[in-house]
Amino acid sequence: MQDLHPDEIVEKGQEVPPGGSVLRKQLETWLNRPMKIIISDGRTLIGIFLCTDKDRNVILGTCEEYVGVYDENSKEEPRTLGLAMIPGRHIVSIEIDDQT
Repeated sequence: MQDLHPDEIVEKGQEVPPGGSVLRKQLETWLNRPMKIIISDGRTLIGIFLCTDKDRNVILGTCEEYVGVYDENSKEEPRTLGLAMIPGRHIVSIEIDDQT
C-alpha cells in the first residue's frame, strides 16, 4: 500500500496546466483500485476509488467500514456501505493498493 496525505493529492486554488498536472495523472492511475481511508473519527473505510473533486471529497465503491484501525488479522465484521462519499476535510490518511 502506498500511504498518502490528502494535501499531497490536490492543492486548493492551484491552477491545472493544460493537459493536466502530474498529480492529476497520478490520480487517474488510481481509478478502480482498492483504497483504504482513515477518517478523523478513527474509522477505516476500504473500497474501490471511483473519483474525487476539488474539495478533496472521495467516492468509494463497494465500500466497507471498520471501527478503528483496520488490521488484516482482525476478526471484526465490516459494515457494508456500498457507494460512499468521504468528505475531504475528514480524511486523515489514504493508502492505495499498489499491487498490479
